[in-house]
Amino acid sequence: MIAGKEQKELPLRVGLSSCLLGHMVRFDGGHKKDRYLTDVLGTYFEWVHVCPELEVGMGVPRESVRLVGSQESPHMVGTKSNTDWTDRMVRFSEQRVRQLEELQLSGYILKSDSPTCGMERVRVYATNGIPAKNGRGLFAAAFMKQFPLIPVEEEGRLNDAKIRDNFIVRVFAYHRLQRLIASGFRRGDLVSFHAAHKYLILAHSPKHYQSLGKLVGTASAHMPSDLRNNYSRLFMEALAVKTTVKKNVNVLQHILGFLRDQVPTVEKENIREVIDDYAHELVPLVVPLTLVRHYVRIYDIPYIRDQIYLNPHPKELMLRNHV
Repeated sequence: MIAGKEQKELPLRVGLSSCLLGHMVRFDGGHKKDRYLTDVLGTYFEWVHVCPELEVGMGVPRESVRLVGSQESPHMVGTKSNTDWTDRMVRFSEQRVRQLEELQLSGYILKSDSPTCGMERVRVYATNGIPAKNGRGLFAAAFMKQFPLIPVEEEGRLNDAKIRDNFIVRVFAYHRLQRLIASGFRRGDLVSFHAAHKYLILAHSPKHYQSLGKLVGTASAHMPSDLRNNYSRLFMEALAVKTTVKKNVNVLQHILGFLRDQVPTVEKENIREVIDDYAHELVPLVVPLTLVRHYVRIYDIPYIRDQIYLNPHPKELMLRNHV
């Protein structure tokens, strides 16, 4: 999917909290190595690791910190000394995300519950000492503000099969979008890019499918920078919407309709039965997709063969065996 010369020119880089790689950088001198990230995703991603607390100068081991105050503007303070690290961490985060911009990351995986790296539901302690799980780590907040389109997740949430599939679909899709932009984002290339992603977009968000289709259809009426920015925003917004069995069935039926003139009736009925099994959640998505790919290959149907929906990420990840 991403190979050869293009991959070397633009590696698929993903940011990651250093402790998740096994680096002993946590406050207690330990780590939180995640084998799925290192042993599975690490085969496809080039990791760019960051530990904000270590890099800002806190040292290892160190006093633990927590967020206190309001959800909107929390302070990060030492749990025992009450040392306020807020200004230093905010300055560091702003500088570090500017450095990361040069690396053209395609995604980021953050350490959950961290006062610096937590993406959501981080404890914020009120003045009465009672925590509310409604905060975001200071570094995570700076990163997500700077890069609103880059897919971001926490390692704990990736244990959910649907969230994992959605995140990895978005990482590979964003990387393809980056390649399109790096190539100059010519209108003809955009039309080809969009055509290949049509069923993937439809499986996530029919609403965005309509909006993106209209945008591409009127591409010549837009300034190049506006076209690039609007398409990129809508494209990534679309893929952030979770797929459902119902939406996948809709796409599979669209594909089946496209195959009606090429595939014999008996074989179409076979595909229809498997789609129905998937609709009733008797089989995972990989089963009808494998069957469709089989017939598309046998009957050489280029338009369907080239749809990213059928292969949105490497099959070796086996993500669609579980959704």
